[in-house]
Amino acid sequence: MTEHRRPDASVRPGFAREDWNARYAAADLLWTADPNRLFAAEVEGLEPGRALDVACGEGRNAVWLAERGWRVTGIDFSDVALAKGARLAESRGVEVEWVVADVVAHELGTQVFDLVAVLYLQLPHAELTRVLRSAAAALAPGGTLVVIGHDTTNLTDGYGGPRDASVLFTPEEVVAELGELGVERAETVRRVVSLEDGGATALDAFVRLVRPG
Repeated sequence: MTEHRRPDASVRPGFAREDWNARYAAADLLWTADPNRLFAAEVEGLEPGRALDVACGEGRNAVWLAERGWRVTGIDFSDVALAKGARLAESRGVEVEWVVADVVAHELGTQVFDLVAVLYLQLPHAELTRVLRSAAAALAPGGTLVVIGHDTTNLTDGYGGPRDASVLFTPEEVVAELGELGVERAETVRRVVSLEDGGATALDAFVRLVRPG
């Protein structure tokens, strides 16, 4: 699995909205317009319904879902990022509902979405747990929650990502917090990162859970 990343794409915890807006404003696209490949491969076969992309950034995954018939809501606290997402959606001829809000405090809804994505959300454990529980509560019966982030082992054995262990996690930690959901997949996966001088391997925590129908 190859993911193209800027070498400086790791995120320092504690960034405020203004910091993120400045980062997003500094480049045409901070990462890429293509969806996360692991996420795309995992949800490609799902029947389209309502989807929520939590902390969606510039909206690449939200737009990709919309292109495949999902009714998508993307939420992020960076209005600059969401404006870029809106332009991307318009260029692709799809519609996405964009919500400017802090995902730590914002209520995501109760049993609303058929798919919820929480991808590379780098928060201290207590705040991440709050978001994950809110994301789980937002799942409709039979709905799927996909969580992907930098694995704790990436700090010592992988490339890139935050250097702060407080914002890293393992699949087991995610599963332990969301015991009411069924586990379909929970593992550490290897991701090849393309660099100008070759490639490197990052280690991601990947979890796919489902609310019993």
